[in-house]
Amino acid sequence: MSFTLAIVGRPNVGKSTLFNRLVGKKLALVDDQPGVTRDLREGDAKLADLRFTVIDTAGLEDATDDSLEGRMRRLTERAVDMADICLFMMDARTGVTPTDMVFAEILRKKSAHVLLAANKGEGKAADAGVLDAYSLGLGEPIRLSAEHGEGLNDLYAQLMPIADEFAKRQKALDDEVEVDVELEEDGDWDDEFDEGGLRPSEQITENKPLQIAVVGRPNAGKSTLINKIIGEDRLLTGPEAGITRDAISLRTEWDGTHMRIFDTAGMRKKAKVQDKLEKLSVGDGLRAVKFAEVVVVLLDAAIPFEQQDLRIADLAEREGRAVVVAVNKWDVEEHKQEKLRELKEAFNRLLPQLRGAPLITVSAKTGRGLERLNQAILDAYDTWNRRIPTAALNRWLVEMLQQHPPPAPQGKRIKLRYMTQAKTRPPGFVVMCSHPDKLPASYSRYLVNGLRETFDMPGTPIRLTMRGQGDKNPYKGKKKSTPSRLRKHIKGRDAGF
Repeated sequence: MSFTLAIVGRPNVGKSTLFNRLVGKKLALVDDQPGVTRDLREGDAKLADLRFTVIDTAGLEDATDDSLEGRMRRLTERAVDMADICLFMMDARTGVTPTDMVFAEILRKKSAHVLLAANKGEGKAADAGVLDAYSLGLGEPIRLSAEHGEGLNDLYAQLMPIADEFAKRQKALDDEVEVDVELEEDGDWDDEFDEGGLRPSEQITENKPLQIAVVGRPNAGKSTLINKIIGEDRLLTGPEAGITRDAISLRTEWDGTHMRIFDTAGMRKKAKVQDKLEKLSVGDGLRAVKFAEVVVVLLDAAIPFEQQDLRIADLAEREGRAVVVAVNKWDVEEHKQEKLRELKEAFNRLLPQLRGAPLITVSAKTGRGLERLNQAILDAYDTWNRRIPTAALNRWLVEMLQQHPPPAPQGKRIKLRYMTQAKTRPPGFVVMCSHPDKLPASYSRYLVNGLRETFDMPGTPIRLTMRGQGDKNPYKGKKKSTPSRLRKHIKGRDAGF
C-alpha cells in the first residue's frame, strides 16, 4: 500500500526543491523569493526502494482571512488532512521562528505521523538551527540539504517503519476481502476492443488518460473551470490576476473519460513579462501545451479575441495540437445571441488556420456548458487521430484537380500525381508532384480546406507536404564513360593489332 507525504513549512524553506529531488524532475518552480508555490502539486516519488506520492504545498503563513495568503493556507491545511505523513520543514540557517512554533502545534493535532526536517543543513552555519529544532517537540530533526541531496538516507530511515506499517495494514485488508471473479471462457472482449472499430476517445484508459491543457490570458477563469470539472476546490482561485504560477496537472474522470488536465499560468504579452518568476511560469505553461493532446483556449466573454488570445491559439496550432475555444463568463453576458454571432464571425476572420474548430460558451462559475465542452474535446481528439484510406484520398485529389487545376509557372503545368497520409496526431499528408517548390501557398490552402470539408476534419491542424518524385534517369549527373569492351578495342588498335 503506497502512502502520501505532504511537505509543509514556512515560505522559502526549500519545499519545492525537495519535491523536485524526490520525483527526479524539475516539476515545481523554484526561486529565491518566498511564496513561489501557491497550488498543491502531486508527484510520484522514489526514495531507494520506497515508492509513494509526494505533495508540494504553499508556504504556511499566519493569515486566516480571505486574502490570497489566507486561501493558500487553507489549501495547505487541506493537503495535511489528505496526506498520511507530514514532513514539516524548517530553515536550519534561520532557526526556529515563532511561526514555526505555531504551525508545529497545529500539525501535532492534525496529523498522526509528523516528521521534522531541518533543511539547508549543510555546513557549520546550520548547527545551531538543527539543535534549536528539538524545541518544536516533533522528535529528532532530519538534517537535510534538498539542494545538494544530503540527508536523504536519514529521511528513508524514518519513512521505512511507517511504510511497513501501511504495508501490513494493506495485507490485513486483502485477507479480509475475498474477490470472486468468474471469467467466461468464450468471452470476446479483447477482440471487440481491438477490432470493434472503437473511436480513439473510446480507447482512453486510466493508464493512458487524455492529456488536456487549459490556456489563456490571466484572470480568464482557467483554475475556476478546472475546479468545476473535477468537482472540488483543488486549485487556488480569486479575483486577483495571475494567481496560478505552476502548470499543475490533475487526474480526473469526466463523464466516464479518464483525463489529465493541466492548469497553466496566464500568458501576457511578451513585452509585459519582465519578472523572472512570470517568465518561468509562462515557460511552464508552454511546456504543458507541448505535452497536451487537446488544448482548450479559454477566453473572457467581456474581452474576447485580444491579440494575446490569437497568439495563444496560433501557438497551439503550430504545435500541432487539437484546439477547442471556450468563451467563459457567459452567465453575465446580456445579449447572448448577438454576442455569439460576433464571436463566430471574429473567430473565422482572425483564426482562419483553425477554421471549423469548436467554439463553446461556458460558465466556470455555474458549470453551464460543461457537457458541450466535454463532447467538443472528445470530438476534437477523434479528429486529431483520424486516418483516411489512400484510395479515398486519391479519388478526392482527382476531383480537386478537375475543379481547380494547379498553376503552370513558365508554361509548365505542375502535376500532382499521388497522395497518402503519412501520420496522425495531427493528420499529415504527402503529395507527390513535379516542381513542389513552385506550387504557391494559396493552392496548398485550397487543398487543406478541401480536406477539412470533405473528410470532416474541422479545426484540427493539418500538415500538407509537397514532395518531388525525383528524376527517373539513373545516369543523370554521372560522367560519360566509354564501355570497357570498346576501351580494349581502341587500346589494341593503337598498339598496331
